[in-house]
Order: sequence, then structure tokens, then C-alpha cells
Amino acid sequence: MSKSRLKYICTSCGYESLRWLGKCPECDSWNSFSEELVEISKRKNSPVANQKSTIYKINEISAAEEDRVKTGIKEFDRVLGGGIMPGSIILLGGDPGIGKSTLAMQAAANISSNVLYVTGEESPKQIKLRALRLKIKSDNFFILAETNLNNILSSIKEAQPSIVVIDSIQTMHSEQFDNSPGTVTQIRECTSLLMEEAKKGHFAVILIGHVTKEGIIAGPKVLEHIVDTVLQFEGESNHSFRILRSQKNRFGSTNEIGIFEMHENGLAEVKNPSELFLSDREKNVSGSVITASVEGTRPILLEVQALVTPSNFGNPQRVTTGFDGRRLSILLAVLEKRANLRLSANNVFLNMAGGVRIFEPAVDLAVCCSIASSLLDKIIDNKSVVIGEVGLGGEIRSVGNIEKRIQEAEKLGFKRIFIPSNNLKGLKLNTEIKISGVGNLMELLQVIYK
Repeated sequence: MSKSRLKYICTSCGYESLRWLGKCPECDSWNSFSEELVEISKRKNSPVANQKSTIYKINEISAAEEDRVKTGIKEFDRVLGGGIMPGSIILLGGDPGIGKSTLAMQAAANISSNVLYVTGEESPKQIKLRALRLKIKSDNFFILAETNLNNILSSIKEAQPSIVVIDSIQTMHSEQFDNSPGTVTQIRECTSLLMEEAKKGHFAVILIGHVTKEGIIAGPKVLEHIVDTVLQFEGESNHSFRILRSQKNRFGSTNEIGIFEMHENGLAEVKNPSELFLSDREKNVSGSVITASVEGTRPILLEVQALVTPSNFGNPQRVTTGFDGRRLSILLAVLEKRANLRLSANNVFLNMAGGVRIFEPAVDLAVCCSIASSLLDKIIDNKSVVIGEVGLGGEIRSVGNIEKRIQEAEKLGFKRIFIPSNNLKGLKLNTEIKISGVGNLMELLQVIYK
């Protein structure tokens, strides 16, 4: 006989407690505990089985990059590290309506081997209508409308697919547990069972996951530890551009991004994102600076926009889009202390044009220049690119992949680029663009606004 008991699990970090808590002691999240029913079965005194696991010599194992399954979508394959690795579990998360199912269908439809698309949210007719809109025609594309995981595993053994798409993991449930679909226990256990079968059957699984209002994938963090790859599909509702970002990848680079544009007939690859992000910029306006960021292995040129206005209230506003707000506060303090620019009585609005989010510190110098440009109402040359990390002492620190950034700026027709002085050491690049090294923030501000 088995008995059951209740426990409470934090949906943010997976912390377990025997009683409900308002605040998680592990991750400090408020109201994140959900009630879960746990089945406890008695341990059976059965003899130990004589089955032995197979031990392999590493030199006898056959594995090559050619084993990856190509989807034909270069942006998608590049984010994954060159294609889908057989036997891997890929978690694809994003906001509702962002295009997760569309991307998964387009990627799966280009594969020559069998693909099983399991839907728990739509009927086969609805999937067919989407396929007609996306102009998908494939004899190897199979659809299964099912939420019971046991039936799904039986269908996988029957169809023998190379790729299985689960849309979505929150709708799946296993009969082994009495919990409702979408609970932490069901999500975790269903993912574990799928992972076990994928490793045995050597097929890849793409899990489509919902996100919470905070923007994280629904379910505990342990779900992200189970899977091999975590992809985040980002985009603004008022922009047609979508960014696929790799947050975890056991078979490729992390922080790699792929850029798509949403059309009526599906998602289209953006082959030159730098030109796209700079296409709508105003050429003669203060507060606009061009910088070069490297996302994964790709250099991207983008526009940093700043607007500084007098504050009529006690506390000035600090609003950012696509940039860390705490990092902005640090840079504003550096500008006040090292550049003698009074910003404590002004509102500061910062925007990374195009809806892209930037995390690397190489854009610090461009942010400082755009804020100073808006405050002083001085226009920066629109043929210049600014790159560098700003330290607390106002010094400009070196950044990585400087040659890629310079080559991308030259390719798009820019005439001058400002880089940290330390990056000039050992720089061997035959280029026509004028390269200027800067050592501190005041040195650049005196030159750039002449």
C-alpha cells in the first residue's frame, strides 16, 4: 500500500517545505510556494537484480559533429551550436504569442526524418491550419493530440521519430502522480521520464514552456538543470523582431543569439542584424551613440539612446529598456564624480534601440557618452562607434573580441571607432577605419564633443 502526504515547493527555486511559507528562505521569493501531493510507497524487500550496466571505453564511442540534425534554419542551428544533438532535451520558453510553436514547427518541418509533434493545447485541425499558413508540406511530420505521458511514450516507440516536440510541457501529466497538470511535481517528473526515454531511444525532445509574469520559465529551477539546452524566445509586442537567446547549452556556446522577423507566413531569419537595428536611427540628434556588442560569437552594432530632462519632483526617474537599471545607477555616479556632470536633479531615460537586451559591460562607454550628449545637447558624429567598459575610477577597461567589433563597424561604413587604449596592444588589423584609443572617460568626452 502507498500513502500520500502534502508538501510545499517553491516554484522559483524548487525549495521544499512541510508547511506553507510566505517567503522562500532559499531564494527570498514571496508567495512562491505551491501545494503538492506526494505519493510514498513502501520499500519492497526484493532481491537485487543481476542486470549490469554497460561500461564503454571512451575511444570506442562513436561521436561526431556530423551527428547533429540540421533544421535548415541557420539562426536556429547556430544558437544550438550547429544543430540538434540526438538524445538531447531542449527547453524553449517565451511569452504567450511570441512564436514558440511557430519556430518549433518550422524547425521540425525541415528535417528529413520522422518528426512527432505532440500538442496538449490545440486540436489536429488547428495545427493543420497553422501548417497551411506556414506552408509546411512534409510526409514525415506526424501530429499527436495527447496529454497523457504514458500514451505519448507508447506513440514514440511506434513512430520512431528523430525529433519530438512537446507543446507544452505544462499540459502533460503522468498517471503515476495524482497532482494536476502544470504543477511542479508533474512538470519535473514528466521531463525526467522524457529525458530517460530520449537517452535510450537516441531521439531529441523540444519542450515548449510557458513563462511567468516575471519572465522566467514556469516550474522550479530544477527543470532547467534536467534539460541539456535552455532557449529563451524574446521580443516586444510592438516589434516584429524576435530574439532567440541561449541561456544554457551543453553542446554549444551560451549567450548566443539568433534574430528573426515575424511575417504572416512565419518567422524569417535576419542575416544582417546590425544594419537592421541601425536602419531607423536619426542622424542629427543628441543622445544617440553607436556601439558594438558581441552576443555569443556574433558582433552586433546597435544604437544607444538617452534622454536627460530636468526633474520637477523630489526623486528623478531612472528608466531603462534593454539595459540593467543597477548598472545605469553606477554609470551615473561615475559621470557625476569623474566627469563633473550634474545628473542627480535630472530624469534619465535609456533605451537600446530595436528591443534587444544587452548584458555585457562593453557598452558602458556608449551609455555614458549618450547621457552626456543629451545633457549637454551636443551631437556626436554619426559615423563614429564607441566601445569600452567604464570602471569606478573613470578608467576605460579593455573588452574582448575587439577585432570582430572593428570589422563589423568597417563593414557598415563607419569612419572612426573609439576603443580602450589597452586593446591597441597587439592589435594587428589591416583596416581603413580610424582607430582611436582612450584611457579614461574625461579624455573621450573632451574629444568626442569638439
